Amino acid sequence: MNFVRPEAAATLSRWRDALVGLVLGGLGAWWGLTAHGILSWVGWGLLLLGLVLIWTGARRARFHAGRGGPGVVTVDEGAVAWLGPFGGGAVALSELDRLELDPTSDPAVWRLHAPGQAPLDIPVTAEGADALFDAFARLPGLDTPRMLAELRGGAQAPVTIWQKTRPRLH
Repeated sequence: MNFVRPEAAATLSRWRDALVGLVLGGLGAWWGLTAHGILSWVGWGLLLLGLVLIWTGARRARFHAGRGGPGVVTVDEGAVAWLGPFGGGAVALSELDRLELDPTSDPAVWRLHAPGQAPLDIPVTAEGADALFDAFARLPGLDTPRMLAELRGGAQAPVTIWQKTRPRLH
C-alpha cells in the first residue's frame, strides 16, 4: 500500500539532496545557536554542510529533465555511453571537443562531439541521464548556470554549451 503518489515520490526523490541539506542545516543552526562548547561548533559545521548540500542538490534537481525517454545512459571511467533502441555509442570525456544542447529534437538531446566520430545524441529524458550532470561538471570551464538556463530555456536552435579551448601556438 503506497501512501505517496508516484509523482510526489519522484519529485521528492529528485530534490532529496536539497531536502537532506535543509534538515542538516536546520539541525546545525539549532545546535549552533542553542548548544555550548564543542556541540555548538559541530552545529556550525553541519549548517555549512547543509548549505552546500542545498546548493548542489538544487542544481542537480534543475538538471533533471524527466524520465521515460529512449535508451539508457551510463557514465563509467570517464566515458559516456548511450544505448538506444535504434543506435548508440560512447565518447570519452577527455576526447570531447564540443557539447551542444539541441532543443529542436523531440525529446531534446545532448549532442557530444569528438574528433573522428559521428556526434552522439543523447536524449535528455533517457534513463540514467541525470548522471550526465556530474560528467559534464568535470569539463574545464563549463558554465553550469548557463547550461541549466539553456536546458530550461526555450531555445529554437542547437546551442553550444561547452567547447574545448585549444592552446595557442605562437
